[in-house]
Amino acid sequence: MTADIQVTRALFDEVMVPNYAPAKLIPVKGQGARVWDQEGREYIDFAGGIAVSSLGHCHPALVNALKTQADKLWHLSNVLTNEPALRLAKKLVEQTFAEKVYFCNSGAEANEAAFKLARRWALDTHGEHKNEIISFAKSFHGRTFFTVTVGGQASYSDGFGPKPGAVLHAEFNNLDSVKALISDKTCAIVVEPIQGEGGIIPATAEFLQGLRQLCDQHNALLVMDEVQTGVGRTGKLYAYMNYGVTPDILTSAKSLGGGFPVGAMLTTTAIAAHLKVGTHGSTYGGNPLACAVAEAAIDTINTAEVLSGVLKNEQIFRECLQAINEKYQVFTEVRGKGMLLGAVLNEKYKGRSRDFFLAAADQGLFALVAGTEVVRFAPSLVITEDEIREGMRRFEAAVQQVTAA
Repeated sequence: MTADIQVTRALFDEVMVPNYAPAKLIPVKGQGARVWDQEGREYIDFAGGIAVSSLGHCHPALVNALKTQADKLWHLSNVLTNEPALRLAKKLVEQTFAEKVYFCNSGAEANEAAFKLARRWALDTHGEHKNEIISFAKSFHGRTFFTVTVGGQASYSDGFGPKPGAVLHAEFNNLDSVKALISDKTCAIVVEPIQGEGGIIPATAEFLQGLRQLCDQHNALLVMDEVQTGVGRTGKLYAYMNYGVTPDILTSAKSLGGGFPVGAMLTTTAIAAHLKVGTHGSTYGGNPLACAVAEAAIDTINTAEVLSGVLKNEQIFRECLQAINEKYQVFTEVRGKGMLLGAVLNEKYKGRSRDFFLAAADQGLFALVAGTEVVRFAPSLVITEDEIREGMRRFEAAVQQVTAA
């Protein structure tokens, strides 16, 4: 019986596919920005489930939304619609550039839908020759075969046979490299406002504005992947709002559900019309439980108090990291915006981001990496100042641990 199963880290190796290598500890409880493991040890969470737990753990607004909806309706197929999905879609349309929304379960699925829509739009409006997608080196757009191929890290897509074609990669923040690739064959340019997995690298305003102009000149769509930057993480509901650049298609997930799996693709009425009935779908997309939680997340996050608090918290993070760096000399800079920050390791510690990640866990802190040269922080948007400063004390102890080794 289930009650007799002893849950240990060794059980993972026994029963799980080995594509992950999780830490030895097993968290069992969370509250706000704090987590406790099986042994009762407390951790400060600066990772947020990789930029997912936008309101921390067990936020009452999300818990109440889930419990209320759980007593009403759990699932319907998309031959029917439901109230939470329609309410959430209406709010996303009202608060963004978009006029239409498609729901799914994850960022990869949102991007898959976006790329398929861009290709279908181009086929319908311009013909079969217009099928090329331009993406960027070091980008990340998901783990489906299409999205991982569009992503600019070949190590993630190699080894699975022939890759989807007509995908080109330019250099991020280098407009000339895009001009060298774009043509009348281009159907879309796909870009992250801040490259996440690639090292927390923000796009410059000039770069994004230039991409918008190039898309307009070549009748191509601008697709913004806001899976990691969306829903308040940069101090705006979506990061495109910081740049004065409006995409044609936007993808959202991670923080959208605050920990409950949900994704969305946002676009205009004219573009959305090309996903006619039967062209794309999702069994769980628009799930009532997911949409009820996401609606509560949007309602809670998209307020002046929370969004301004994100930028205040950013300054506290930066001040603490600067103080640590003045003492230990390990970083060259801190990149990013809001509660998506990356501390870039200097030449002496280059390639050792995982060492800092592991030392942080030893000291009771969850952090992240973004490649081998960046320590990444993506905590709750509503983390308190006390939790930030306590977490930074633990991070300083981790830095001391690495530098003394």
